[in-house]
Amino acid sequence: MRAAFTILRTGVLLLVLGSTLIPISGMAQNKPRARDLGVPFEGTPGPLNAITDVDGVEVGHTTLISGDGPLVVGKGPIRTGVTAILPRGKSYDQVFAGWYSLNGNGEMTGTTWVEESGMLGGPVMITNTHSVGVVRDAAVEWLVTEPISSGVSWALPVVAETYDGFLNDINGFHVTKEHALAALNGASTGSVTEGAVGGGTGMICHGFKCGIGTASRVISQSAGDFTVGVLVQANYGGRRGLTIAGVPVGREITDLLPARPSAERDGSIIVVVATDAPLMPHQLKRLARRVPLGIGRMGGLGTNGSGDIFITFSTANEDADEGGNIAEVRCFRMPAWTH
Repeated sequence: MRAAFTILRTGVLLLVLGSTLIPISGMAQNKPRARDLGVPFEGTPGPLNAITDVDGVEVGHTTLISGDGPLVVGKGPIRTGVTAILPRGKSYDQVFAGWYSLNGNGEMTGTTWVEESGMLGGPVMITNTHSVGVVRDAAVEWLVTEPISSGVSWALPVVAETYDGFLNDINGFHVTKEHALAALNGASTGSVTEGAVGGGTGMICHGFKCGIGTASRVISQSAGDFTVGVLVQANYGGRRGLTIAGVPVGREITDLLPARPSAERDGSIIVVVATDAPLMPHQLKRLARRVPLGIGRMGGLGTNGSGDIFITFSTANEDADEGGNIAEVRCFRMPAWTH
């Protein structure tokens, strides 16, 4: 059993949605995922067990890996990149959205307008801490100049980050506008590459190499079946706290620690939750507030130095932001349970 968990390397994030568990594996592409190794998770995944199981969602990565040896600022080693999540693919149609921060020692741009309007227009981008600005500017350019823009004249894109300075020359500013545009233009449906790719290339989690992870669950309701998909960029947590499917494996794996002890620490995590369920902004914010429950089950503590920031969106209610002053939308009725 210990060997199997060692192979996992980056662990699995359990997000709690009501009584539904959503596992996210941080494995690299073409390697076994947690379920393949027999880790007992609940729930029914979508066909790809990825955020792209939510119809229309696209994901793209630009991965930058070069150089070895001691750090030389401006030259490397380089272990970084950009990840793009497009709620409705390469078309501009705003989605209802919500966001929440467990601990705000981090950045997610554009959330003031998400909070105010309840809408998300355009992609969600994830990169390293010192590349938020260049990625944001690239996203603005992409939104106002690409064919998808359909007359968009201004943009407040969502760009989030986690810190990769333990493995990457973060002060060399190697992420460029072209890298962000490549992630956007290369985004697609289908399987999602996981692990040390895109914005997650230089990340560490619970003392293991980490990065991007994704998963999905199909939830049956009286109104029909709905899909919830999640993508994370994980860079948080100490080894001792690591818990997988309720088992405190971090206490058992006391070797295989990072060469630099300072890299084995509590840190940050960005979580993007997509669903095709017809949820309104206030319901999506409630969903975002549940994300920390899963991080806690995994062993994250939301420490003072951590940037734990989450955004949720629903792809239901197409064209809700178009037309006149009144839009007809569908939403779940919240049951008024008595105690």
